[in-house]
Amino acid sequence: MTFIYPAVFTPHKDGKGFHVEFPDLADCTADGPDLEDAIENAKEAAYNWICVELEEEEPELPEVSHVEDMELDEKSFVRQLMIVVKLLPDND
Repeated sequence: MTFIYPAVFTPHKDGKGFHVEFPDLADCTADGPDLEDAIENAKEAAYNWICVELEEEEPELPEVSHVEDMELDEKSFVRQLMIVVKLLPDND
């Protein structure tokens, strides 16, 4: 399954690295010392969030927000991140 969610990147106040939040995934955040690491850490955080939700008896994955509807801080920006979750058949 492939999921694409917007991630909001905000530079750290000291100018080193980024904080990342997923507006659609409750409490799903990440950080990284540079943009590349922040993206990878954000993808991992979203992957883990989605996997936990999919393990629920009745998983509810949120609708995707439209980027143009988001209010961002002056220095923040949005990137759409693709998360791929491979579901394996149960061996029960």
